[in-house]
Amino acid sequence: MKKTFDNDWEAILVPEFEKSYYLELRKFIAEQYSLTTVYPPKEEVMSAFYTVAHKDVKVVILGQDPYHGPGQAHGMSFSVKKGVPHPPSLRNIFKELESDIGCPTPKNGYLMKWAEQGVFLLNTVLTVRQGEANSHKGQGWEHFTDAVIESLAKREDPVIFVLWGKPAQTKRAIIEKHGNHHFILQAPHPSPLSAHRGFFGSKPFSKINSKLIEWGYKPIDWCLED
Repeated sequence: MKKTFDNDWEAILVPEFEKSYYLELRKFIAEQYSLTTVYPPKEEVMSAFYTVAHKDVKVVILGQDPYHGPGQAHGMSFSVKKGVPHPPSLRNIFKELESDIGCPTPKNGYLMKWAEQGVFLLNTVLTVRQGEANSHKGQGWEHFTDAVIESLAKREDPVIFVLWGKPAQTKRAIIEKHGNHHFILQAPHPSPLSAHRGFFGSKPFSKINSKLIEWGYKPIDWCLED
């Protein structure tokens, strides 16, 4: 059988791929890709998993569903490919990054440098129809990403979970079910609709690094080059 991942996610997620809900989800997704324009491109849906092995995850930044404009989504929450203008939520993340730890806003919004240091950029829904936010909600992706979050919460090595916005914060119970050794950071979503209600000034980047240092891990270099 062809492997999906070349890292430890394979053993963790193969049982999930065989469950009836996932087989239904696959059928739905295949149909959607054949009938309409879906983001991200099919080969990039699982990018977050290819980039960060389960054992290497230090931080999870949980998003909702992918960007639904052409050329934006590439399988990592909040990130866009090089040369793509920053969507509003990402612009606000960069504003907070600058105000928190002084990293100037980069021209590119490609967050691969974060991922390569163990920041797992996960959306709760992994696909979307062009121009229709939340169009693949309730089709099974949430079930799958809950299993992913649970697999990380079961780890003995602690993980920092960053929950921005109410949908992400509903996942807190899954994490806390497996002990209190993880660190959970909550704030309003960075979208322009809610960023002024407490996302700005929440200082997530410095808090994450303080906690990583306290745990004896190397802090994340958050500053991105142009």
